[in-house]
Formats: sequence, structure tokens, C-alpha cells
Amino acid sequence: MTHPIVIDGLSVSYDKKRVLSNVYLHLEEGKLIGVLGPNGAGKSTLFKAILGLIDSNAGNIKVYGEDIRENRKRMAYVPQRDEVDWTFPATVKDIVLMGRFPAKTIWQKMNATDHQKAKEAMEELSILDLADRQIGALSGGQQQRVFLARALCQEADILMLDEPFVGVDITTEEHIIRVLRKLSHEGKTLLVVHHDLSSVKAYFDQVILINQRLIAYGDTESTFVADNIAKTYGAPHTILLEAGHVR
Repeated sequence: MTHPIVIDGLSVSYDKKRVLSNVYLHLEEGKLIGVLGPNGAGKSTLFKAILGLIDSNAGNIKVYGEDIRENRKRMAYVPQRDEVDWTFPATVKDIVLMGRFPAKTIWQKMNATDHQKAKEAMEELSILDLADRQIGALSGGQQQRVFLARALCQEADILMLDEPFVGVDITTEEHIIRVLRKLSHEGKTLLVVHHDLSSVKAYFDQVILINQRLIAYGDTESTFVADNIAKTYGAPHTILLEAGHVR
């Protein structure tokens, strides 16, 4: 079995406060994986550690069997919207084309192939008509589609999305999840930080439940259950139980 990401004993601290402790994960290829946990659980920290954006106190992370520095081009990251400077004077097409940078050397310019891939990515997310709009002039849902289009344009094997459904309308959410499912069916591995527990079973093949330590990881049907949810969030989610979303 191919493991695109292998994490062995990861621990991370900020200002002497432990955020993640002794995390072990061997992720499967071609899966749409929800990353779940309360605020402050370390979900974004986990992403940044995998991407090599922060240092860890202990543990090892391998991407396709190698150090992240050897395989960074195979990973695409969609940050939380509040991490983006929406006043930056860039158009939708400018942002989407940035997805081509990892495939370029320092002196290489964008060519016709790059522009075609950007066009295809914008078409996939239904934002081609917005290509010349400044990113700050877009709605929240449109902005999220732009950054997903950038990730598509990169043609990465692993996509990591941090809260992609926050602040978007239901039409955009449904569109994004369709695109993510298509990518997983093509063999891509996708990790998605997600907060709406009522949609977990409908959206994800697998889930990672985390609260500063790994609570559980596995297929959604067998892992997203009341006992694991209670351990993750500190109390049973009675609304979900009553609605039949978990058992």
C-alpha cells in the first residue's frame, strides 16, 4: 500500500506550550480525509508541520518516502481565508497562475501551457468569467474557489485545505466537494480541516480526529462514532446522536 504521508511521533510546541503530542499517521493514497477537532486542537499546526512550514520538537514526516524538501512540489495548500491579504493587487488569473510556480525554475516565464492549465482550473471551479477581477472584490465563496483553482493548476498529488467551507454559500460548498471527490477518484490524496460535523459522513472517506494528540484515524463509518467524538470534543454531541449522524 502506498502511503503519501507518514508521520511518526510528531510533537510540536509554541512558546513552550505543547500543541501536538506524539502523533502517528500513515495516510492512504486516493482518499478524501476530514481533519476534525475543536478550536486549538492543532489541526492547522499539523498541516504546517507536514508542509515543513514550522519546526517540530520530535518525530519524522515523510512524503512519498522522502523528506518534505524533496517532494514539496507534489503538495498544494489552500490556507484559511483570514490568512490571505485580500487587498493585494492581484487578479483571479494572477493567483491561479501562481500554482504553476513550483514547476518553474527561477528564470522561466509562464508559457502557453501554463496559461491553458490556469484556464482549465478556472473553468473547473466556474470562475473563468472572473479572471480579470481583483481578488478583494470577490465574495467569500468566489475567493475560496480561486485558491482551490490555484491548487488544481499546480497538479499536485496531495492537496491540503484548511477550512475551505467557512464563509461560503451552499452552492459553492457543493461545487467544491464535487471537485474534491473527483480528485480523490483520480488518485489524489486530500486533507480537509472541517467543522460541520453533520456533513462528515456525506463528505469524507476517512477522518482524523485530533485534540493535541491523535484520537482516532480510519474509515469514516467505523471511526466517526460517538465515543471518538466525545474523546475529541470533551463531551458527546447529543444533537448529532439524536439526528442519527453518529452511533
